[in-house]
Amino acid sequence: MGKRLTKIVTRTGDDGTTGLGDGSRTGKDSLRIAAIGDVDELNSVLGLLLTESLDDDLRAALAAIQHDLFDLGGELCIPGFENVAAQQVARLDALLAEHNATLPGLAEFIVPGGTRAAAQAHVARTVCRRAERAVVALGRAEAIRPICRHYLNRLSDLLFVVARVLNARAGSGDVLWKRDRPGTGAANPEKPRS
Repeated sequence: MGKRLTKIVTRTGDDGTTGLGDGSRTGKDSLRIAAIGDVDELNSVLGLLLTESLDDDLRAALAAIQHDLFDLGGELCIPGFENVAAQQVARLDALLAEHNATLPGLAEFIVPGGTRAAAQAHVARTVCRRAERAVVALGRAEAIRPICRHYLNRLSDLLFVVARVLNARAGSGDVLWKRDRPGTGAANPEKPRS
């Protein structure tokens, strides 16, 4: 693993480059840095979600995921380094199965919202999807292990489920998209003009 920061102001990035974990430098606008930045943002959004009042099981799961995201960031910041393990993806699969089993099936799309914690979980989900897109883009240009994509794909699904669980546990339930609401084409189709 690369060096830990001993000071924050280095001025080495003033030229628009940043250091990778292997000591090489790359542009701050590179695909690799975009992916690392999106994973870092996701971790920060999860940190915000963890400031909410959460049940112990969700708090423990999200805290572990934050550490996983540091592992993923480490893998992304050192080309060729392997830091994400299959059991980390398997843990997400187990959490998905556990929490999905407690929820009713869906017949309609969900509008992000409900409780503040659920809304924050939805924000985390969308940031996770962006991080996944950034990793996919990076993988088209450079060698990235598929497990990095797999982890983020599973995590975005889990964050959707976590938002549903948070709303269910708060007694508010899902906020469903209303297809046939007043003032929309679905509810008030226009007559064809002749």
